[in-house]
Amino acid sequence: MNVLVINSSARTQASSSRQITQQVADSLSAKGATIHERDLSQGMPFVTEDWVMAGFTDPSEWTEGMQEARTTSDRLIAELKSADTLVIGAPIYNFGVPAVLKAYFDQICRAGDTFSYTENGPVGLLEGKRAIIVISSGGVPVDSPVDFATPWLRQVLNFIGITDVQVISADQQMTAEGRVDTALEAARAIA
Repeated sequence: MNVLVINSSARTQASSSRQITQQVADSLSAKGATIHERDLSQGMPFVTEDWVMAGFTDPSEWTEGMQEARTTSDRLIAELKSADTLVIGAPIYNFGVPAVLKAYFDQICRAGDTFSYTENGPVGLLEGKRAIIVISSGGVPVDSPVDFATPWLRQVLNFIGITDVQVISADQQMTAEGRVDTALEAARAIA
């Protein structure tokens, strides 16, 4: 089994989402999984006009800017397609996902590659994969009316065809004790 671990916390030290995500990776590795890591903390290119126009232009007519804009996207999509399981570490920043994680999904949500348009609407092309989302927050309760991160992640994963989604939460860490320990126990129990 190939596992792609994506960390999006800006904190590289003392990050609870990274700590829990690492425990998930360790649990899966102990069961024979091969782990690949992608750390988004150093940034991710945003979608640009060249990126968008490349989708409407025959590749033989791409400008240098279009080619450059799509290179990162191609690499990220290939990496995602080769994974059986996706593990996403996502702290909640201001009620949503970190901007770098949104930029990552903007790069990999591409018509014809990870989803397709049909007469019945879009259909995800990455079926048969599993996702484990590790959500952390200081005060936002996961799946509450003010949590825009967790439902968004479920939606975007479903959009690309990943419907087997599990959430491990370490929420409300500033107001409730033991949240990280409980999440680490859940991560150790990952099958």
